[in-house]
Amino acid sequence: MILASNSPRRKQLLQEAGYEFKTASLQIEEDYPLDIALEEVAKYLAEKKNDAYRTLFKDEVIVTADTTVICGQMLLEKASTTKAATEMLKSLSGNMHQVISGVCVSKGSKLRSFSVTTDVHFANLSTEEIDYYISKFSPFDKAGAYGIQEWIGMIGVQKIVGSYYNVVGIPLFELYRVLKEDFGVIPR
Repeated sequence: MILASNSPRRKQLLQEAGYEFKTASLQIEEDYPLDIALEEVAKYLAEKKNDAYRTLFKDEVIVTADTTVICGQMLLEKASTTKAATEMLKSLSGNMHQVISGVCVSKGSKLRSFSVTTDVHFANLSTEEIDYYISKFSPFDKAGAYGIQEWIGMIGVQKIVGSYYNVVGIPLFELYRVLKEDFGVIPR
Protein backbone atom coordinates (compact mmCIF):
# COMPACT_ATOMS: atom_id res chain seq x y z
CA MET A 1 0.00 0.00 0.00
CA ILE A 2 1.16 3.54 -0.80
CA LEU A 3 0.20 6.52 1.33
CA ALA A 4 0.61 9.35 -1.16
CA SER A 5 0.89 12.20 1.32
CA ASN A 6 3.41 14.50 3.00
CA SER A 7 1.26 14.70 6.13
CA PRO A 8 3.05 13.44 9.24
CA ARG A 9 -0.34 13.13 10.94
CA ARG A 10 -1.76 10.82 8.26
CA LYS A 11 1.38 8.70 8.37
CA GLN A 12 1.22 8.45 12.17
CA LEU A 13 -2.49 7.56 12.18
CA LEU A 14 -2.06 4.77 9.62
CA GLN A 15 0.93 3.41 11.54
CA GLU A 16 -1.03 3.46 14.80
CA ALA A 17 -3.91 1.68 13.03
CA GLY A 18 -1.48 -1.15 12.19
CA TYR A 19 -1.08 -0.70 8.43
CA GLU A 20 2.09 -1.50 6.53
CA PHE A 21 2.71 1.03 3.78
CA LYS A 22 5.25 3.12 1.94
CA THR A 23 4.95 6.85 1.50
CA ALA A 24 5.35 8.75 -1.74
CA SER A 25 5.24 12.43 -2.48
CA LEU A 26 4.75 14.42 -5.65
CA GLN A 27 4.26 18.16 -6.07
CA ILE A 28 0.66 18.47 -7.20
CA GLU A 29 -1.12 21.78 -7.69
CA GLU A 30 -4.03 21.93 -5.27
CA ASP A 31 -6.23 23.98 -7.56
CA TYR A 32 -9.86 23.20 -8.26
CA PRO A 33 -12.68 24.55 -10.44
CA LEU A 34 -14.11 27.78 -9.06
CA ASP A 35 -17.68 26.59 -9.65
CA ILE A 36 -17.32 23.48 -7.46
CA ALA A 37 -19.28 23.40 -4.17
CA LEU A 38 -17.00 24.08 -1.19
CA GLU A 39 -18.10 20.75 0.34
CA GLU A 40 -16.74 18.91 -2.72
CA VAL A 41 -13.26 20.46 -2.84
CA ALA A 42 -11.52 17.94 -0.53
CA LYS A 43 -12.84 14.92 -2.44
CA TYR A 44 -11.99 16.56 -5.78
CA LEU A 45 -8.39 17.18 -4.63
CA ALA A 46 -8.01 13.64 -3.22
CA GLU A 47 -9.12 12.24 -6.59
CA LYS A 48 -6.81 14.61 -8.48
CA LYS A 49 -3.86 13.50 -6.35
CA ASN A 50 -4.76 9.84 -6.83
CA ASP A 51 -4.83 10.26 -10.62
CA ALA A 52 -1.25 11.56 -10.53
CA TYR A 53 0.01 8.54 -8.55
CA ARG A 54 -1.85 5.82 -10.45
CA THR A 55 0.53 5.97 -13.41
CA LEU A 56 3.50 5.43 -11.07
CA PHE A 57 2.06 2.64 -8.90
CA LYS A 58 -0.11 0.52 -11.18
CA ASP A 59 -0.18 -2.59 -8.98
CA GLU A 60 -0.33 -0.98 -5.54
CA VAL A 61 -3.21 0.19 -3.39
CA ILE A 62 -2.88 3.99 -3.31
CA VAL A 63 -4.41 6.18 -0.61
CA THR A 64 -4.66 9.93 -1.16
CA ALA A 65 -6.46 12.50 0.96
CA ASP A 66 -7.12 16.19 1.33
CA THR A 67 -8.67 18.11 4.20
CA THR A 68 -10.50 21.41 4.00
CA VAL A 69 -12.05 23.71 6.58
CA ILE A 70 -15.23 25.65 5.86
CA CYS A 71 -16.33 28.49 8.13
CA GLY A 72 -19.47 30.26 7.00
CA GLN A 73 -19.11 30.46 3.24
CA MET A 74 -15.30 30.62 3.32
CA LEU A 75 -12.84 27.86 2.54
CA LEU A 76 -9.90 28.17 4.94
CA GLU A 77 -6.82 26.66 3.38
CA LYS A 78 -3.32 26.50 4.85
CA ALA A 79 -2.08 29.78 6.29
CA SER A 80 1.16 30.99 4.74
CA THR A 81 1.86 33.81 7.23
CA THR A 82 1.34 34.60 10.88
CA LYS A 83 -1.16 37.27 9.87
CA ALA A 84 -3.19 34.79 7.81
CA ALA A 85 -3.15 32.22 10.64
CA THR A 86 -4.30 34.88 13.11
CA GLU A 87 -7.18 35.91 10.83
CA MET A 88 -8.26 32.29 10.35
CA LEU A 89 -8.24 31.53 14.06
CA LYS A 90 -10.16 34.74 14.78
CA SER A 91 -12.81 33.65 12.27
CA LEU A 92 -13.07 30.22 13.95
CA SER A 93 -13.23 31.71 17.46
CA GLY A 94 -16.71 31.36 18.95
CA ASN A 95 -18.04 29.65 15.82
CA MET A 96 -18.82 26.24 14.41
CA HIS A 97 -16.95 25.17 11.30
CA GLN A 98 -16.78 22.03 9.21
CA VAL A 99 -13.71 19.91 8.58
CA ILE A 100 -14.10 17.84 5.44
CA SER A 101 -11.64 15.14 4.43
CA GLY A 102 -11.79 13.68 0.98
CA VAL A 103 -10.17 10.28 0.53
CA CYS A 104 -9.47 8.34 -2.66
CA VAL A 105 -8.29 4.72 -2.71
CA SER A 106 -7.34 2.95 -5.91
CA LYS A 107 -5.62 -0.08 -7.32
CA GLY A 108 -5.30 -0.34 -11.09
CA SER A 109 -8.64 0.65 -12.60
CA LYS A 110 -10.55 0.18 -9.33
CA LEU A 111 -11.22 3.43 -7.51
CA ARG A 112 -13.27 4.37 -4.46
CA SER A 113 -13.57 7.93 -3.14
CA PHE A 114 -15.58 9.47 -0.35
CA SER A 115 -15.65 12.43 1.98
CA VAL A 116 -16.38 12.78 5.69
CA THR A 117 -17.59 15.93 7.44
CA THR A 118 -17.09 16.80 11.10
CA ASP A 119 -18.60 19.83 12.83
CA VAL A 120 -16.15 21.54 15.20
CA HIS A 121 -17.34 24.11 17.77
CA PHE A 122 -14.71 26.56 19.02
CA ALA A 123 -14.98 28.58 22.20
CA ASN A 124 -14.14 32.26 22.10
CA LEU A 125 -10.37 32.59 21.86
CA SER A 126 -8.51 35.60 23.19
CA THR A 127 -5.87 37.40 21.14
CA GLU A 128 -3.28 36.15 23.64
CA GLU A 129 -4.38 32.53 23.19
CA ILE A 130 -4.23 32.82 19.40
CA ASP A 131 -0.81 34.51 19.50
CA TYR A 132 0.54 31.90 21.95
CA TYR A 133 -0.66 29.02 19.80
CA ILE A 134 0.78 30.40 16.57
CA SER A 135 4.14 31.24 18.16
CA LYS A 136 4.52 27.84 19.87
CA PHE A 137 3.03 25.51 17.25
CA SER A 138 3.53 27.25 13.85
CA PRO A 139 0.35 25.78 12.32
CA PHE A 140 1.19 26.75 8.74
CA ASP A 141 0.85 23.23 7.30
CA LYS A 142 -2.73 22.74 8.49
CA ALA A 143 -6.05 23.63 6.90
CA GLY A 144 -7.70 26.30 9.03
CA ALA A 145 -4.35 27.02 10.75
CA TYR A 146 -4.85 24.62 13.64
CA GLY A 147 -4.37 21.03 14.76
CA ILE A 148 -7.07 19.68 17.06
CA GLN A 149 -4.53 17.35 18.67
CA GLU A 150 -2.44 20.35 19.73
CA TRP A 151 -2.83 22.89 22.54
CA ILE A 152 -5.49 24.94 20.74
CA GLY A 153 -7.71 21.86 20.46
CA MET A 154 -7.28 21.11 24.14
CA ILE A 155 -8.31 24.56 25.31
CA GLY A 156 -10.43 25.86 22.45
CA VAL A 157 -12.61 23.08 21.06
CA GLN A 158 -15.89 22.89 22.99
CA LYS A 159 -17.25 19.90 21.09
CA ILE A 160 -17.12 18.02 17.86
CA VAL A 161 -19.90 16.21 16.05
CA GLY A 162 -18.41 13.47 13.91
CA SER A 163 -15.02 11.86 13.56
CA TYR A 164 -12.11 13.14 15.65
CA TYR A 165 -9.60 11.40 13.37
CA ASN A 166 -11.13 13.18 10.40
CA VAL A 167 -10.17 16.49 12.02
CA VAL A 168 -6.67 15.20 12.76
CA GLY A 169 -6.16 14.32 9.11
CA ILE A 170 -7.87 11.16 7.85
CA PRO A 171 -11.20 9.47 8.71
CA LEU A 172 -9.91 6.10 9.90
CA PHE A 173 -13.31 4.50 10.56
CA GLU A 174 -14.43 4.92 6.96
CA LEU A 175 -10.98 4.30 5.46
CA TYR A 176 -10.63 0.99 7.35
CA ARG A 177 -13.89 -0.26 5.87
CA VAL A 178 -13.01 0.76 2.30
CA LEU A 179 -9.55 -0.81 2.53
CA LYS A 180 -10.93 -4.04 4.02
CA GLU A 181 -14.14 -4.47 2.03
CA ASP A 182 -13.13 -3.07 -1.36
CA PHE A 183 -9.39 -3.78 -1.53
CA GLY A 184 -8.78 -6.63 0.93
CA VAL A 185 -6.22 -4.61 2.90
CA ILE A 186 -6.15 -5.16 6.66
CA PRO A 187 -3.71 -4.12 9.38
CA ARG A 188 -0.81 -6.52 9.94
